[in-house]
This record gives sequence, structure tokens and C-alpha cells, in this order.
Amino acid sequence: MTSTTLPAPPTKRPNAGMLTGILALLTAVAPLSIDMYLPAFPHMAHDLNTSATGIQLTMTAFLVGLALGQLVIGPLSDGIGRRKPLLIGSFVALLATVLCAVAPNVEILATARFLQGLGGAAGIVLARAIVSDTSRGATAAKLLGVLTMISVIAPVVGPLAGGAIIAAGGWRMVFWVLAVLVLLMFLGALFGVKETLPDADRNRGGLKTTFRVAGEVLRNRNYTGYLLTFCFSFAGLFAYIAASPFVIQNVLGMSETRFSLVFAMNAVAITIVSAVAAALAGKAPYRLMIGIGLAVAVLAAAGMLISVSNGTPLVPTLVLFAVFQGSLGLIFGNATALALEEAGHHAGTGSAFLGSLQFVLAALVSPLVGLWGEETGVPMGVAMVGFLVLAAASFLLLTRRNTSVEAPAEEAAVV
Repeated sequence: MTSTTLPAPPTKRPNAGMLTGILALLTAVAPLSIDMYLPAFPHMAHDLNTSATGIQLTMTAFLVGLALGQLVIGPLSDGIGRRKPLLIGSFVALLATVLCAVAPNVEILATARFLQGLGGAAGIVLARAIVSDTSRGATAAKLLGVLTMISVIAPVVGPLAGGAIIAAGGWRMVFWVLAVLVLLMFLGALFGVKETLPDADRNRGGLKTTFRVAGEVLRNRNYTGYLLTFCFSFAGLFAYIAASPFVIQNVLGMSETRFSLVFAMNAVAITIVSAVAAALAGKAPYRLMIGIGLAVAVLAAAGMLISVSNGTPLVPTLVLFAVFQGSLGLIFGNATALALEEAGHHAGTGSAFLGSLQFVLAALVSPLVGLWGEETGVPMGVAMVGFLVLAAASFLLLTRRNTSVEAPAEEAAVV
């Protein structure tokens, strides 16, 4: 199925630097909120008189809200525009984050976390849709690469930043800091984001049209292929995020400080490669970059599985961690850009499926990698290999080269 024709960019162009900064903030806040409070889990369980499972459910509630919110807000924005859902979602997230900070018990905290995810989803799904509305070609690929890099790195560095905040002011301070960030997100959307979806390009016909558009987007074989390539690759990354604290500390015997250093260095690896991929947008074929990234990621994951199955030698394991994360930088931004190009002026719906499946898989992966206990990295290695093989199969079997998407040609950029 060929890609849907993109809408013409609006004639009034917003300030490029300001809009880019606002989009970056919109993209960062929800992923930061995922696990920034992770280091405080034991203290929170005691403080709120609940179990570890009860506290863990607050993260699940957030991920469910984040996934559901994107499925609702993305298609809705294709019908009524981007700005109204963005403002409403940001305001709901602000109120919910304040409620998290003052929650007297775990039930209220879990409810507030669900609402925080539901509202915060607007920032992620609509930032991507706004880029798709206002730019195309290499410029869209570069911007989506940056936004995707932020959304991937934020949950990686979140616990590191959260640890410093918790040490200074306790776990509630994490949510007050997040409340400030959400307030900035709301004000940025209010004063810095104008409507980017022209009235002529909006869906009409209510719920029936929404389902029709969703089916149309998903029947696009190329879109679905890039969707699964991105989401399965992200699931492989989340297997690392969920299991690496146990592998690095319990299996490799490294201290918490050294674990934090390794975690940070791997975040730097994916950041650097993502930046290189963004710089190459329009110069190197996007599919070539994705193919190279998938090949390296599969090999690194296979090497990791072999390593953790044979005593987990320190240096090879750490090198493979870095290579694996770095290779994903070639996949995420490019797969996102190509998926949204295929979605055309249904970018809200396309972005919704992308983000929703991404976090549903993340929520499922976390318990899977701990099935065999905390003293082995084999489940992590199996998950990494399995998900990256699925990503590669989706790319090879479902996607085809589309010359209108691959051409680095004209830039219709407004950001």
C-alpha cells in the first residue's frame, strides 16, 4: 500500500528553535516519569504501609495510562487538531503529578499515576504528529531522530537523576520536580505551539471514521513493518533496562556506583549513535541505516546470550552492552520517521500505535526477564535476542523501499 499523501505545510511558520525545544520537552517528561522514583521503592513501601508489589503496580498503572492515552489522543487529534488535546492532556498530567506528590496511600498514588500517564501521553504522541505535520524528508527524520532519542534515553537516565533528588529531598520531591517540568510543558504548549493540522486535512465522521482510519493505517504493510521494527527493538532495550541492575551488580559483582557509571556510559553510546543517524538523514538511505543497526543489534544480543550462558565474563559483557545500545540508535529515529511518513496526514493515529505498543511491550518485558531469579542474565539474553530477531523479521518481511519516502529530496521544514 502506498504512503498517504502528506498535507501541505502551514503557511505561517513558528519559531524553529522555540518549537523544537518545546517538542523536546513534550517528549521527555512522560518517559522521565516512568522510573525516576525507582530508587525509592523500598522506602515508599514502608512510608505508604504497602508491599513492594503495591509500589510496583504504580509503575504498571502509569504505563497502562501512557499506552491507553496515546491510543485515544492520537486518533482524536486527527479529527479535532493537535493543540486542544495537547493542552488538555498536559493540564491533566499536571494535576495528577501534584496528586502523586501528596498521595497519602498507595491506592491514591496508583490512581494518580494512571492519570499522569493518560495525560502525559499527549506530549509524546502529539510531538511526533506535529513534526509529521510541519516537516518531511531529511528534516523530519532528523527531528524525529532527536525526539526518539530523548524518549529512549529518558527512562534510562531517569533512575540516575531520581537517585540524586531522592537523596536530597525524599521520594515526594521527585514528583514535585516532575510537576515543575509538566508545568513548563503546559506553558510551552499554551504559548509556543500553534495548530499544525489544517482543517481541510482533519478526519470527519466521529468514531466510525476513527476506526476506518485506524484500519487504513494498519493495513499499510510498510507502516506496520516499521511499527513492529521500532517496538520490538525497544522491547529488547527494555529487557536490558529491567535486568541490567541485577546482572551488573549480582552477577558481575559491581557496586551501585559502578553500575550507575556503566548505565550512564551506555546511555552515552546510544546518544552518540542517534546523533550520528540524525546527521546522516538525507545523506544515507534510512533503510540502510536500519538494516545495519538491526544486524549489529542481533549479533550483539546473541553474543550477550552466549556470554551470560558461560560465566558472564566482565569485559566482553560490558562491551556487548554498549554495542547493543549503540546499534539501536540507527533504528529508532529512522523507523519512526518512515512509519509516520507512511501514515501521512493520519500521523496522530500512526504515532498513537507506535507509542502505545512501545510501552505495552515495555510493561510485559519487565517481569519476563526476572523469571529465573536475580543471579542469572540468561532470561535477559534470551529476551534481547528474541525481540531483535522479531524486529529484523518485521523489517525484512513487511517493509519495502518507497522511493517517495527514501528520497532525500525536498525539505518542507518549518522546525
